[in-house]
Amino acid sequence: MPRARSTETRDRIQAAALELFAAHGIRETSLRQIAERLGITKPALYYHFASREDLLRSLMQPLVDDVEAVIAADEARYGNEPVDARELLTRYFDVSYAHRAVTALLLRDIAPLGELGFLQNVVDWRRRLTTLLVGPDAGVADRARAIVALGGLGDCLVLLADVPVDELRTAAVDAACAALAGRGAADPTPTAPVD
Repeated sequence: MPRARSTETRDRIQAAALELFAAHGIRETSLRQIAERLGITKPALYYHFASREDLLRSLMQPLVDDVEAVIAADEARYGNEPVDARELLTRYFDVSYAHRAVTALLLRDIAPLGELGFLQNVVDWRRRLTTLLVGPDAGVADRARAIVALGGLGDCLVLLADVPVDELRTAAVDAACAALAGRGAADPTPTAPVD
């Protein structure tokens, strides 16, 4: 039984840390505050996490592992073949949604997570997903649309967090597909003013 209790305490520490990090910022939240929130001592917290950075890594690693798995599976599935963009974007939405609290933290408090190397993970994911969506030899316009599609999809998780998941998935993936296809882009031909 001690192992189950230890895992439960670890999970409670992670949940409290995520809540406090989101509310006050990573740098502004101390391990003491997390321990106080849970009614445990700092040594008890240190038993599970040696530092704030260790705690942050424990929060981020499941997202990293899951996104890496999804992208690797898509790379293996499609290889150099054209992808089904809607399916790929839906899988990316779903894995990001499963970790939406961590995704929101990553978008809101990027500097400390960047210092731990997680920003580079996101940049690498975006590059790999862009290549899957538009191919390795795509032009600037196609790559830009893919980047906008991916970034917008992630932003929807944070900015539309109150929307039910099924409605949000449909709207966000539809919008990302539209951005990818270039629909809704400004017409480069100027129009004459209407009198």
